[in-house]
Amino acid sequence: MAVNRWTEAETKRALYLYFQLPFGQIHSGNPEIVALAQAIGRTPSSIAMKLANFASLDPKIRNTGRRGLDGASALDREIWAEFNSDWTRLVLDAAALTEARPFSEQAVRERSRPFTFQEFVGPTTAPVTVEQRVGQDFFRRAVLANYDNRCCLTGIADTRLLNASHIMPWSSDEKNRHNPRNGLCLSATFDRAFDRGLMGVDPGGRAIFSSRLLKSESPETRLFFQPYQGRNLLEAVRFDPDPAFLEWHREHRFEGV
Repeated sequence: MAVNRWTEAETKRALYLYFQLPFGQIHSGNPEIVALAQAIGRTPSSIAMKLANFASLDPKIRNTGRRGLDGASALDREIWAEFNSDWTRLVLDAAALTEARPFSEQAVRERSRPFTFQEFVGPTTAPVTVEQRVGQDFFRRAVLANYDNRCCLTGIADTRLLNASHIMPWSSDEKNRHNPRNGLCLSATFDRAFDRGLMGVDPGGRAIFSSRLLKSESPETRLFFQPYQGRNLLEAVRFDPDPAFLEWHREHRFEGV
């Protein structure tokens, strides 16, 4: 009986989904896993197994004792390494494969730059690229999944109230726009505070706030933020925030006093 080997395109699409799902949602009944199975002609169980194989490559997942499965292939390892070295290119390649897939897998593999949305669907009424429309959605979902859909400061677990906060702004660091290590999952108020430089993270992984908030003339403002001053952030599930990014934020965005 012939073995239905995974192709590079299928592996990219599976890993693209893996990073967007919390570990607990990797099962054959997940609607997104079912949808991917239908799209590439495989069973939901085979997709779930592939994602569990990826978990065996995930150092932080393994360190928790949740090893996943041990069937990761050489191709799995290769695509895993590609994602971790160039998030933007691989995210856009995977998104392009998801959008329409009119090009051959070889064309995608040999491409020197990511495909754009227009190259797949032709002229559109608005200049929307995959990076803008899909890449930002990937970053949000990957960052939320990285914190198990919880605010890393408060623990709030309603995704309607959560944002993926860039540590290095989208406009300042093109290379790390889609890197989950460049993101924190924060509820809306803290996301705004972090973005405006009123909140930072110290080298020990603790939240710090500007004196404009801690010493505000408004007692409601002081009482809201003071309990979180010095609180440890929740540990990420897959990717710890890059210390260099957090240092940049402290030096260039955080107001401090």
